[in-house]
Amino acid sequence: MSNLMDYEINKELGECYLFMGDFDKAEEYYRKAAENNSESAAPFMGLATVAVQRGELDKALVLYTKAANVEPSDKAFCGIGLVYMEQGKHEDAFEWFVKSLDMSADNIVALNCLVREAYSLNNVEFVLPYLERAMETSSEAEAIRVTLAGCLMSLGRIQEAKTHLEFVLGQNPQNINAQELFQTVVAA
Repeated sequence: MSNLMDYEINKELGECYLFMGDFDKAEEYYRKAAENNSESAAPFMGLATVAVQRGELDKALVLYTKAANVEPSDKAFCGIGLVYMEQGKHEDAFEWFVKSLDMSADNIVALNCLVREAYSLNNVEFVLPYLERAMETSSEAEAIRVTLAGCLMSLGRIQEAKTHLEFVLGQNPQNINAQELFQTVVAA
């Protein structure tokens, strides 16, 4: 069997064992996949996920960084940001989520984490363009618009928030998050 075929088999087995929660087996097969193909980020991403599941954040950071160096991607950058967020390094996390979104505007995990970090760093204004850009391309546009409205409200931009919420409720009157936020906006 070729190294490429071994790589594919080992990577798939790693993914299967990870999905089943058998981290030891997942790690074993991801390591084999990395040995078969050191030019692919996927095994390192899998190993990083295993490390996160085990609470080994420093190890996960090394593996996400290795994945990003082998094959830069929004997911690898987001993984680095997630580790920093878990470690309480909010400014570092914020920077990596920005890098992730600069690469892929509709990485919802990175977007949600960027918003969360923006609130903790009192930097909500900065995330508005990222929300607006993601709203144009994401299948989650409705939820993103509600988040944007919440950010605008927190910045005292009540009328803009209300406009976004009215749009959402015009499209989907059953959106509970938009209904609740709209009631808060109206009361403000």
